[in-house]
Amino acid sequence: MTPLIYLLKKINDRVAIAVGAMLMVCVLYTLVEILTRQLGGSLGGVDEISGYVMAITSSWGVSYALTERAHVRIDLVRERLVSKSRALLDAIAIMSLAATALVVAWRGWSVVAKTLSTGARANTPLETPLWIPQLLWWSGWLWFAISAVLLVVYVMQKLFVSDEEAIEEAVGMGGSE
Repeated sequence: MTPLIYLLKKINDRVAIAVGAMLMVCVLYTLVEILTRQLGGSLGGVDEISGYVMAITSSWGVSYALTERAHVRIDLVRERLVSKSRALLDAIAIMSLAATALVVAWRGWSVVAKTLSTGARANTPLETPLWIPQLLWWSGWLWFAISAVLLVVYVMQKLFVSDEEAIEEAVGMGGSE
C-alpha cells in the first residue's frame, strides 16, 4: 500500500473516531434533556442539534466506510471472475462512486452558498445560523469526494501495471479474502 493510501486510511480512522465522539456527545445531550424534562425543565434544541449531528456524521462517515471497503456491493458476478476482470469491475465501481461523490459535493455547495448569501437561520428557538451545520455537512461530502478521487488515481495506476492484488486491497470487496 502506498504512503498516500495509508495516510488516507489513517485520516479516515481519525474521522471515524471524531464522528463517534460527536454521536456520543449527542446521546449524552439527549439523555440530559430527558432527565431535565422529568424534573420539569428543558435544555431545548435537542431535536434540532441531533438532526444536524446526524447529517454531519453521515457525510463524514462515508469516507471511513470507503477506506474500510464497507460500502454495499453486489458480488454475484464479481466473485466468479478472474482477478483481472474483478480488478476492472473494482475500478468501474470506485470511478462510479467518485463521480457520485463529486456530484453530491458540487451540488451541496450550492445549498451552502445560498445560505451564506441570505444569512438564513433555522426557524427554531435556537435560530441557528444554517451555514454552520451546512458547511460541516458539505465538508464531509467534499472529503468523501477527495478520498474517492485519490482512490481512483491509485486504482488506475495499479490497473495500468496489472497489480490486481493492490486493487483488491484498496477497493475490493471487504471480507471477500
